[in-house]
Amino acid sequence: MELSAGAVASFENDGFVLLPDFYDFESEIAPIQEGIRRVVELSARRHGLKVACETPLEAMTGGYMSLIGKDRGIGGEVYDAVKQIPGFMRLVADRRNEAVFERLRSGSVPGLAAGGYGIRIDNPREHTFRAPWHQEFPAQLRSLDGIVFWSTLLPVQPEMGPVEIAAGSHKEGIVPVFNESGDGARQGAYGLRLDEEEKRLSPYVRCAPLTKPGDLLLMDFLTLHQSGENRSDRPRWSMQFRYFNFAEPTGIRIAWRGSFAAGVKFSDIMPGLKKSD
Repeated sequence: MELSAGAVASFENDGFVLLPDFYDFESEIAPIQEGIRRVVELSARRHGLKVACETPLEAMTGGYMSLIGKDRGIGGEVYDAVKQIPGFMRLVADRRNEAVFERLRSGSVPGLAAGGYGIRIDNPREHTFRAPWHQEFPAQLRSLDGIVFWSTLLPVQPEMGPVEIAAGSHKEGIVPVFNESGDGARQGAYGLRLDEEEKRLSPYVRCAPLTKPGDLLLMDFLTLHQSGENRSDRPRWSMQFRYFNFAEPTGIRIAWRGSFAAGVKFSDIMPGLKKSD
């Protein structure tokens, strides 16, 4: 799919762009859904449970919810397993993704962030793993010049909590962050909070695009965004992967090292990102 000049301009101005029907549903998305169905079916068998999983939709909604209703830990097993589905890996490394990156980052040398790809499962009314307002860079690093590729696996309705985006916020540059503290503080990337969050968000229009399987949402590594609140009765399944520019000076300086996804703290590599106490 050729990226139009209008799409490029929207990305440059807003820090994100939605490309409808970028991936083919039957040949690219449906095989991933079927792979998920099989994982759910096998997970149920492993735990001696009987759940609805005759179709991918059944498995990804009622079947999966039945599994975590019995034991929330099974959800973690499924989460780790589905990112290894071959159809998903083919999509992550598809040449069109690289071509899109090159179109948006003229003269770049594209890289695919190791550990920066997976399939998210945002469960209804679950706060622990909901991503607060953030930029992608502190949690991923690799390069300051990066793009998040986000695509849903089930149609996203308003009550399911579509990703929320602060349009144009990438122009502010890197925002300092701090770690949550006190009772209920979350760990890792989920515990990172923006310095003066509301003040920084207030100038921007907030968008929450509704997407369907096959659509591709692209976001700059510096665009402020957060996971929407899932108030529905079914999980929100989505795919994320990150491409970055090897040739960007910050990436070269830090030798393209990763952050939380690579098992290290961003503050050990780029201490300047951490808000001063």
